[in-house]
Amino acid sequence: MIKRCILLGLFVAFACSDGAPQYLDRAAMMDPAACKDCHEQHYIEWSGSMHAYASKDPVFLAMNARGQRETNGALGDFCVQCHAPLALRLGLTTDGLNLADVPEYAQGITCFFCHTVEAVEGSHNAPLRLSGDLVMRGGYDDPVPNTAHASKYSSLLDRNSKDSADLCGSCHDIVTPSGVHLERTFLEWKESLFANENIAPPQTCGDCHMAGRNDVAADYDGVFLRRVHDHKMVGVDTALTPFPEMESQLAAIEKDLSTTVYARICVYDDEEPARVRVLLENMAAGHSWPSGATQDRRAWVEVVAYGADDEVIFESGVVAKGQPLTELDDPNLWRIGDRTYNAAGEEVHMFWEVDSVVSNLLEAPNTFNVLDPEYKDVHQEREYILGDVKPERVKMRVRIRSMGLDLLDDLIASGDLDPAIRDQIPTFTLGTTQLTWTPDAGKVCIPEDHTDP
Repeated sequence: MIKRCILLGLFVAFACSDGAPQYLDRAAMMDPAACKDCHEQHYIEWSGSMHAYASKDPVFLAMNARGQRETNGALGDFCVQCHAPLALRLGLTTDGLNLADVPEYAQGITCFFCHTVEAVEGSHNAPLRLSGDLVMRGGYDDPVPNTAHASKYSSLLDRNSKDSADLCGSCHDIVTPSGVHLERTFLEWKESLFANENIAPPQTCGDCHMAGRNDVAADYDGVFLRRVHDHKMVGVDTALTPFPEMESQLAAIEKDLSTTVYARICVYDDEEPARVRVLLENMAAGHSWPSGATQDRRAWVEVVAYGADDEVIFESGVVAKGQPLTELDDPNLWRIGDRTYNAAGEEVHMFWEVDSVVSNLLEAPNTFNVLDPEYKDVHQEREYILGDVKPERVKMRVRIRSMGLDLLDDLIASGDLDPAIRDQIPTFTLGTTQLTWTPDAGKVCIPEDHTDP
């Protein structure tokens, strides 16, 4: 019998024994640091994820503080049910206003919380039932016995099972206290071809956001090589204060965004006036693009046309560093996202004020078969009139900020957000949307396809 003892912080992980294994106690099991010894790579990935950051994100903290104040506390646990679910279940917080005092082991969305989910009892606002036991659920039906914890298969943690999307979707679909379906990522996925079992095996949230690799799931005797899941769970949001793995997180976001949207530009320079047509299609996201808190995100198209001597003859969507998109005086601006309004029809930023949503997201395809009666054409186009000057070069790209600077300015003005956070919001450019047309190419459209004129 191999004897192993591991000291984890203040916890004795398990006792050396020739008899039955002495599993970690509940206090140790709830601490993500206790997972690090055997699941080091998973821990490193998670430690830099937005799941780990969820209760520390200064924008979340600012919005929750303001929401609690402006609703006289009626907001209650609405935000922390997803951002600090273990702390809420343990009674360490009720409204998120004291999260700075919550112990580290209960911050964010933890290993223990996800891996003890027993059932999903709804489609939005975190309707998750925890098991109450200390059995860690995972995606393997043949877990290797160990002396740290009991293990059990659950389809909710198996990214090859459609059930796993229910687990992710339960927090990535949000209905506000007033009944507005504000964040719809799970619904968007369910209506896409990625969830359609009649077309192919479904692609779950984990297939994209928890990419697989061949490795061992734990550093422990008897564990063998198999397919394991990345735990960075990359989206578009980033850590805005010093946090582990920040450079890795940014690089992963840029990589994923680079191939998400297909772009095409056509330039009709032999017409008067000359014009540009831009086509966009969501080809790789398993939901709409952008998704999540789309009322807060700022995504847009930039188009610049040049004449002789590189003189700018037309531009749209050119946003300076540090400039809010909403301050752009641009009648041609193509902004992609949600706009939210109160009952009086006034545009509002704070979700507790929202009564209606107007959307122009790039939807995910529901099928590629144009003969299918359910087929929906999801591409979007815009046309830009250049004027009388013939273009010598036209450039385009699609850009996104996870949070609008106008939103942050609002939170700064109300005293809820540190002004230093504003400069930490990155602006991403989607790599495959960076296109440059020139007449030398002899083509109207780039890239070409069989529909080119």
